Amino acid sequence: MGLSQFSSRGRTNRGLAVAFCLWGLISMCCAARLSASRQKLEVQKHLNRLNKPAVKSIESPDGDVIDCVHMSHQPAFDHPFLKDHKIQMRPSYHPEGLFDENKVAANPIERSSPVKQLWHQNGKCPEGTIPVRRTKEDDILRASSIKRYGRKKRRTAPQPRSADPDLINQSGHQHAIAYVQGDKFYGAKATINVWEPKIQQPNEFSLSQLWILGGSFGEDLNSIEAGWQVSPDLYGDNNTRLFTYWTSDAYQATGCYNLLCSGFIQINSQIAMGASISPVSAFRNSQYDISILVWKDPTEGHWWMQFGNDYVLGYWPSFLFSYLAESASMIEWGGEVVNSQTGGQHTSTQMGSGHFPEEGFGKSSYFRNVQVVDSSNNLKAPKGIGTFTEQSNCYDVQLGRNGDWGQFFYYGGPGRNANCA
Repeated sequence: MGLSQFSSRGRTNRGLAVAFCLWGLISMCCAARLSASRQKLEVQKHLNRLNKPAVKSIESPDGDVIDCVHMSHQPAFDHPFLKDHKIQMRPSYHPEGLFDENKVAANPIERSSPVKQLWHQNGKCPEGTIPVRRTKEDDILRASSIKRYGRKKRRTAPQPRSADPDLINQSGHQHAIAYVQGDKFYGAKATINVWEPKIQQPNEFSLSQLWILGGSFGEDLNSIEAGWQVSPDLYGDNNTRLFTYWTSDAYQATGCYNLLCSGFIQINSQIAMGASISPVSAFRNSQYDISILVWKDPTEGHWWMQFGNDYVLGYWPSFLFSYLAESASMIEWGGEVVNSQTGGQHTSTQMGSGHFPEEGFGKSSYFRNVQVVDSSNNLKAPKGIGTFTEQSNCYDVQLGRNGDWGQFFYYGGPGRNANCA
């Protein structure tokens, strides 16, 4: 065989190799484009499901759009069990024995003020509608998947009786809470100091809330949650926002934040779930707080939520739950953060104000007027209240009680510090 034949065959082989490479690249590009197109279609379908037709839309100063959606068209009614549900416009019972919110400390520095939502500056929703924070494409794309959008990761309810280090490390969530257990509870209330904690990583969050819990902490935990949170992943910013959450299977397949799935039925036209609240407390300056009450209607069995003294927001229908269909077995109040432990170091994401409990009013964050609802539908101070935190050098909690604040506690911390590496 001549040299020219070897050379010709070599060029042919190289040519084939180049052609195969080009074909592979083209195939990969086409597959990627097809996948991106399919994802965009799925995202759009999900947006269409979440964003119902609006009677009116209001642009909030923080960039949110609040859609005023007719009450009967809200996301709750996508649930197959709610197709023929008649909306209950008011609870049949309201808990008796509310702590007097008009009582203030003798020292004017210790007075606190209520907060509002930012979107109120630019309008309000008409009666017969509810305000719904519009979900944007970027919101969904920040989630790990379309299916997981609006859902918590598993094991985000603290387990006071089992501070198992393996469980702590696996979940990545840390808490500083007060809790009661060992009885039947029909609701809980607290006034929660509002701050804007700093978040180290976008996939972390910091929140302060109450938990209404039933069942075990395995596969069947029932939980109703409400409070404020800073969550860049969920909302795309670092604003402090009002939120709710529910699950009936330990955060696996049921439940979501706010109105991002069917479940919670809202009746109030003035408060938007997931919307920014303002103003927030400042260190050694004005303090602001919100009051949240969740209780079980003894007649209908639904779990109702009230924000402040004036806004009954709506209810979680009783059929959503198994254990909570009757009562709760544990109530918790306090803070929670995600510790992603980047680079092997503890996160510097703050809980509450970012300061430890011993620093006190104006510096540390607090829960005051902590109460539970008993079987007679009465609000009362909890008995046998305990505290729990995984790492007190990172985040801590301290109980107190007086005539002005009833049962209260300070909580929180800075995360990473000289004693919390």
